[in-house]
Amino acid sequence: MLLLGSHVGFKKDSQLLGSLKEALSYGANTFMFYTGAPQNTSRYPILNELTLEAISLMKEKGFDYSKVVVHAPYIINLANDKDLDKFMFSVRFLQEELERCELLGIHYLVLHPGSHVGLGIDTAIFNISKGLNMILGTHDVTVLLETMSGKGTEIGSSLVEIKRIIDLVDDKNHIGVCLDTCHLNDAGYDMKDFDSFLNQFDTLIGIDKIGCVHINDSKNILNSHKDRHENIGFGTMGFDILISIVYNERLKDIPKILETPYVDKKYAPYRYEIEMLKNKKFDSNLIEKIRKYGSDIQ
Repeated sequence: MLLLGSHVGFKKDSQLLGSLKEALSYGANTFMFYTGAPQNTSRYPILNELTLEAISLMKEKGFDYSKVVVHAPYIINLANDKDLDKFMFSVRFLQEELERCELLGIHYLVLHPGSHVGLGIDTAIFNISKGLNMILGTHDVTVLLETMSGKGTEIGSSLVEIKRIIDLVDDKNHIGVCLDTCHLNDAGYDMKDFDSFLNQFDTLIGIDKIGCVHINDSKNILNSHKDRHENIGFGTMGFDILISIVYNERLKDIPKILETPYVDKKYAPYRYEIEMLKNKKFDSNLIEKIRKYGSDIQ
């Protein structure tokens, strides 16, 4: 089954129910959200009645709730323990996010592995695994390490680095991987032959560890290490490559999540990009249509 959705909002007054309704408006059958602002620690209580109402609506609409995904906030950095207080803050905040996921009935949390900020890759990998070992297994939530572009001192831009972290994690049942197509391109992995990439991934880590795929085009050339997402088909990767990933049989039951940029920072493109991917037909005029008609285009 094709599981295709996008990043959606999670607001104080509507919470999971609002996230679901936004996803439905895009024609999606899965989605990803942050349980609060990704740049800060501000969080509000999870309202059980809204969660239960959302779950009921998902059942009515045929949503596979087990494949809905939460993204951890950006401010968590397990890679850096130079300041022990900051490291322990990241551990505690990630623990709290796992608790919120469990309250929401979510089983997958995507996490950026972190940046070593001068400590070096080896130390960072040890720190990340150390932090994960302090919390994994305390809740029935699997942490999915996201593949990164290699910008700055990011960890996780190579499959070897991801593998090294997973190898050091004690609870193998609650650790996995989220592929990001833009990040993979920018890290130097050519997505033209995606099956060859999957073969490499399977040999190193195992395809069964893939729990989510972020479907994004890239503004950047291969191996640029820049991490700048582009709308589907309008970047350097192109529509045909992304279609080959979305419809790859080896990942058919894995949620595919769009994180493409808003057009002119105003208009969500997801409804139209999802439709393009479902139809397997690229619309080269899509961006101009969205600019002209906003959310009213049919």
